[in-house]
Amino acid sequence: MNRLIDNIKKVIKGKDAQITLLAAALLAKGHVLIEDVPGTGKTVLARSLCKSINAEFRRVQFTPDLLPSDITGINFFNMKTQDFVLKKGGVFTNILLADEINRATPRTQSALLECMEERQVTIDGETYALGEPFMVIATQNPIEIQGTYPLPEAQLDRFLIRITLGYADKEAEMKILGDANASHPLERIETVMSADDVRAEQERCARVLAGGAVREYIADLGAATRNHDKIRLGLSTRGLIALKKTAQAFAYLNGKKFVSPRDVKEIAPYVMSHRIITRDYADKSAAALAGEILGSVRVPTESADG
Repeated sequence: MNRLIDNIKKVIKGKDAQITLLAAALLAKGHVLIEDVPGTGKTVLARSLCKSINAEFRRVQFTPDLLPSDITGINFFNMKTQDFVLKKGGVFTNILLADEINRATPRTQSALLECMEERQVTIDGETYALGEPFMVIATQNPIEIQGTYPLPEAQLDRFLIRITLGYADKEAEMKILGDANASHPLERIETVMSADDVRAEQERCARVLAGGAVREYIADLGAATRNHDKIRLGLSTRGLIALKKTAQAFAYLNGKKFVSPRDVKEIAPYVMSHRIITRDYADKSAAALAGEILGSVRVPTESADG
């Protein structure tokens, strides 16, 4: 995993925290929503991860005319064989890049719900299992709203984490400008992991211990989001599981055999903010309310056995 992170850093400059979070999502078998303004490197970050892993990768450009069958697949009648043949859609891969996901219609967006949660897809009443690993990396531009369709709460809840890149600092941008005349960094990036390596790392990550105190802390955070007077919809049970899995992955990347409350608190904003729906009169954003809750809920004493 360290080789994977270092490999992506060759392409994405000055975004070490976001690269680590992307790697953590891969370990936790989760999906990632990358949200930021155009030109900040969302697609390049996703493609850097894909090229670093010797696994099948597909990119689907989400547009208003994209159909659900373009994503899942369709049975078509073959005139030569006089039989129906399955034409597989974009989800039949290991890593799916859903570029500009909010440009597709809600009907098309919903085609991802089953495969993101259950890692399977149903076509004409027949269910097909997807390969392992399977990961969806979606990008969207939160600023431009013309011709876009906001992701519904049910879809947002299926993303393990949401990250933003922001603009690079001056030092990083100088490095990027220095490489601008050479070939694109993606052309020089090498493969450092196989699909089998990813599966093995995911199994080891799942064995990282999350003790009773850590689980209680996660449950307390969830309860605080549900009982806040400015929050209409707090964390679901799926959100709490996502928080635990991401904390396990974060601890694993830091060489630890158990999750500490500090791990939970550090990654919680990326897991919580897109799952919180504020009330109409709320004067704070979901991210601000998530930070407020993290500051108010008591953090238990760190312990290996919980």
